[in-house]
Amino acid sequence: MSGGTADAFAASREQFGQITGWLDGPDAAGLTAAGLEDRVQADGRELLRLLFQDHLDLRAVREERLGEVTGADQVTRTRAETGHARALATVFGEVTVTRIAYRAPGAPNLHPADAALNLPEEKHSHGMRKLAAIESARGSFESDAAAITRATGTVAGKRQVEQLAARAAADVDGFYAARRPGPAGDEVLLVMQYDGKGIVMRPEALRPATAKAAAAARRKLATRLSPGEKNGRKRMAELAAVHDAVPEPRVPADIITRPGDDSQQRHRRKQRPRATGKWLTASVTDDVPAVIAAGFGEAGRRDPARARTWVALVDGNRQQIEAIGAQAARRGVTVPILIDFIHVAELSAGPDSLESTSSTILMFTLCNRC
Repeated sequence: MSGGTADAFAASREQFGQITGWLDGPDAAGLTAAGLEDRVQADGRELLRLLFQDHLDLRAVREERLGEVTGADQVTRTRAETGHARALATVFGEVTVTRIAYRAPGAPNLHPADAALNLPEEKHSHGMRKLAAIESARGSFESDAAAITRATGTVAGKRQVEQLAARAAADVDGFYAARRPGPAGDEVLLVMQYDGKGIVMRPEALRPATAKAAAAARRKLATRLSPGEKNGRKRMAELAAVHDAVPEPRVPADIITRPGDDSQQRHRRKQRPRATGKWLTASVTDDVPAVIAAGFGEAGRRDPARARTWVALVDGNRQQIEAIGAQAARRGVTVPILIDFIHVAELSAGPDSLESTSSTILMFTLCNRC
């Protein structure tokens, strides 16, 4: 092996040999495909964990001692000790990272190998954090933890997932600050999307009237809500998104196709517009115009000369439409508003009609995945 080491991957090679040996034996021959799938998944995950561990151990052997290390605290550490280990929970399972610690009296240890690996301060790897961020947007933290455990084989607790999701959310502002797209060509559409979503709140976060209604609620059924019942545990969150999109002219057949027509389906997938440079903000607030103003602010930053075509997508909420019209008039820009067909029908059936202004044109259209 290079670097003066023996077979650094002996453990993972042994695991691979055990897997192939078992698959070649009589026990595997008597299993169904489902049984094979379960066994190979578990053994394969352990093989990946051992490969990861063997590589970390090899890096520990090859780590070169530095003469001195100076941290952000401006303290120079001249003492070095090998064999300092820390646990890391990865998507393959838990591994151990061994590295050199640089020390100085009265100062915390520094580990340059941690920086080289870009390790998080906490136990869970970036892969685990990514899974927690993805799953936390889908349901409860309990279901998130169960999904992560199924996907990785690593047991994740509800509180751990909650903490990982909170840490991921703390990076949102920095993420957008580092990835804010600049101006695009005049031919690129500037698309704004606004929507409201009722989300379940903790009791202390409810508005007084909602909290009072929730406390006084009496369910007709013990296990679920009956038709028309509300549990009074939600508040409305307003969401705003801005993205760029190159226009992709389409015909009706590109959006609604005949069943079984594969050629049209392929054409539809090819021609679908793609959003780039996505920006998103959301807030549990009663001030819907403030959130819409934030979306207009991002749009104005991307197109300060007002040379591009601005478009707003909404679901027919009158307060949103009025706020969009007000923001467009204030900025002197014409903003076509696109509403999906179902909500257009609801609006047209209402007692009040919507009137377009000089700065806002209402375009009632059947949108595909608006």
